[in-house]
Amino acid sequence: MSEQPPAGVEPVIRTIAMPADTNPSGDIFGGWLMAQMDLAAGNVAARVARGRSATIAVDEIKFHKPVKVGDEVTLYGKLLEVGRSSMKIEVIAWRRQRFGEFSERVTSANFTFVALDADGRPRPVAPDLPLKPEG
Repeated sequence: MSEQPPAGVEPVIRTIAMPADTNPSGDIFGGWLMAQMDLAAGNVAARVARGRSATIAVDEIKFHKPVKVGDEVTLYGKLLEVGRSSMKIEVIAWRRQRFGEFSERVTSANFTFVALDADGRPRPVAPDLPLKPEG
């Protein structure tokens, strides 16, 4: 894949894949990677909503390549849509080999979050925030 990480977009999370997160074949569990992606999307959602939010859906998850122990995993989050109480966020995960400079996209998905009030009920997404989806 000749694709490059998103230019001019700051990573939301950067972490290292560890041995405890592997399946019997030695690859990192897809569930671990999905959890990291949910955390990244949650960071974006919290900033957009200016408060508590929760994941309500994950769409179009694609595992392009495996992640290995020791890989540096970088997650990029991009706001796609804002509704009355919901936010759709694209997350793309990249891996970089521990002892090299080669990077490749490994996973992508769209997460939908809902802004929540103190009682856990949906609330408007920061109506005073003049934020438009990136594009």
